[in-house]
Amino acid sequence: MFAILGLIVGIVLGILLQPSLPPQLQPYLPIAIVAAMDAVFGGFRAYLDRIFDDKVFVVSFISNVLIAALIVWVGDLIGVGAQLSTAVVVVLGIRIFTNVAAIRRKLFHA
Repeated sequence: MFAILGLIVGIVLGILLQPSLPPQLQPYLPIAIVAAMDAVFGGFRAYLDRIFDDKVFVVSFISNVLIAALIVWVGDLIGVGAQLSTAVVVVLGIRIFTNVAAIRRKLFHA
């Protein structure tokens, strides 16, 4: 209940305040969003499997975002940022679809 309330408050604050991101960090935002979505779908899958732990979720959420951004940042430093961005999106995308398939099987038995 608190998570949904926090999500709604966050969306409303984002719409009202319209925060801006420094241009240096803008290339990392899509990767951070994909990493965050991976953590959210993984958390929902764990909730359906009745193994959800809020501490594990928070740690995995933060670490997924930071590690994905770090990989892309290192890629930018060595000149292969676009390739590493693609690799991170593919890996996290596979994890997201795997979690969504498990959620679908659990909810719809299909």
